[in-house]
Parts: sequence; C-alpha cells; structure tokens
Amino acid sequence: MKASVRSNWKTAILVCRKCSKKVDGGFGPKGNQPLGKALKKHLSLKKGRKGDAGILDVGCLGICPKGAVTVVNGAASRDWLLVKPGADLDALAAELGLVETGA
Repeated sequence: MKASVRSNWKTAILVCRKCSKKVDGGFGPKGNQPLGKALKKHLSLKKGRKGDAGILDVGCLGICPKGAVTVVNGAASRDWLLVKPGADLDALAAELGLVETGA
C-alpha cells in the first residue's frame, strides 16, 4: 500500500455541486455550463494530479445562496465566495489565486 501520492496542485478549489444544479448552468461562453466545468475549461487546466490546481465538485457546503454557487479555495479556506451566473471567469480566477496578476 502506498503511503502518499504526489500532485502538482498549488490549491484545491471546491465548488458546491448542489448550488451548481440549482442555478442550472449559467457559466462559460454560452452560459450553459456548471461553474466547475467552465472554470476548468477557461483556465485550460491539465486533468487529474498533473494540473496546477484541482477544481472539485463537492457535495453541499451548507450555505445554499439563492441564485449563486458557493466556492472555497482550499489554500485560503476562511473566505468563501458566492458566484452568480454569468460572472467574469478571469476575475474569479484572479480572486481565487489561480492566475498571476500583473504588477
């Protein structure tokens, strides 16, 4: 049995699957994708452990906002985000620390 497995992730982003179903998509270029899938495609992340970050759809996080999706950055887990459909994915990725911000 292996004691540990290595990944290239700098952080894990948790996206509430229940919230994503309630807002019925609303993200991506056509506005018809769930947030997790749209963010993965937008950032062109590699699949699995080889990516720079992991974007995981998880069960209910217990916030249940109306008309938004709950998102948690595992590296900064004190601040949770409530993301409304149609949100700018570039701004969201920057807020989650998934892209380098120009100085």
